Amino acid sequence: MNRVIAVRLLVFAFVGLLAACQDTPEPVAPAESPEEAALVPGPQGGPTDAAVFSRLIPGFGGYFLDEQGRPTVYLTDLAQAGRAQRVLAPAVLQQGRGAAVQVRQGKFTYRQLHGWHTRAFPEVLSLPGAVFTDLDEARNRVTIGVESRGAVGSVEGVLARSRIPREAVRIEVVEPIRLMVTLRDKVRPTVGGLQIRFSQYLCTLGFNATHSAGNSFITNSHCTERQGGTEGTLYYQPLNQTADEFIGTEVDDPVYFRGGACPRGKKCRYSDSSRAAYDASVSFDLGGIAQAGTAPNTGSLTIDGTFNIAAELSGNGTVGAVVNKVGRTTGWTQGTITRSCVNTGVSGSNIVQLCQDWVDAGVGSGDSGSPVFAGTSNVTLYGILWGGTSSGDTFVYSPVANIERELGALATF
Repeated sequence: MNRVIAVRLLVFAFVGLLAACQDTPEPVAPAESPEEAALVPGPQGGPTDAAVFSRLIPGFGGYFLDEQGRPTVYLTDLAQAGRAQRVLAPAVLQQGRGAAVQVRQGKFTYRQLHGWHTRAFPEVLSLPGAVFTDLDEARNRVTIGVESRGAVGSVEGVLARSRIPREAVRIEVVEPIRLMVTLRDKVRPTVGGLQIRFSQYLCTLGFNATHSAGNSFITNSHCTERQGGTEGTLYYQPLNQTADEFIGTEVDDPVYFRGGACPRGKKCRYSDSSRAAYDASVSFDLGGIAQAGTAPNTGSLTIDGTFNIAAELSGNGTVGAVVNKVGRTTGWTQGTITRSCVNTGVSGSNIVQLCQDWVDAGVGSGDSGSPVFAGTSNVTLYGILWGGTSSGDTFVYSPVANIERELGALATF
């Protein structure tokens, strides 16, 4: 492994990429209505677990893991506790938890919350200062994030016009979500978590994959010459100082769409992802993710072995679940999922990323593209990181199911 090469690089300026994106022809909008698009089609086209649970459990109001990792369900009808236990048992056991599920009194059913969220989110995310909308299964409410108290009145206006009960909605002041673009040595075979360079910017290699079109790696759409649309971006690892650092070329970056499930005045996708084809000369480790340090949250960038992908999550993560990411800036960080399937606006842009997951864990510029996974040795791939807060304590990722929805089937291990 070569020593780290010190070089001055421009910090990724999202504004520049945004300007390029705005020249892209407008994509064709999906044919379905916003209600149809949001109504439980999971990323693979099937229903989400919550939608299934809501059909099988009368009064179901949400399922999550509490702060102690205990499976928890909200029920508006506590007499359905036994039925909930039976229906949820397979999912609980699959997560490696004990079979017991604790029950909390819910005020609203999942179907009610889903209906209100579906009505509210397109207009809410069109408002200045809106950050996210979330059918918040851990609180049995719809939760809406705004940048400042000044935006609360506008959100409440939407709720009133949409005839959504105010008590069913929590409005939080939160930091805006920004794209994270600024381990740094040349590494072959390549693995997830390594530094990659395109143009004058740095990102992180998400994960390797085989695709029907050939050997590939996945990173963010905003880690290309233009976010949305395929321009043949060239990638290097770790830099581009020598010819043998060239690793591949962007070959698939779907354009962002308008209309349908996308709020008025915005453009949307279900993942911030793009696929690059490996150059034939480059060796790569299918399923490998670099392990930075011997424990999470230490700040170490020294590679100390690898994680191996052994499975992929089929949908969104569960609130309360512990996940990891490895990125070129902050290394291996770990935290819990705090929001699941959140429609997330990107600060300083007209982009909304639909159905994303939020994690309380460290992040920094240059971590864009980082693989997100659960486990400690043979791991389950959850997706790739694309954004976070300026304070560096929360990141957002696109689930792998959303990525495959847009890029096609990928073999990751």
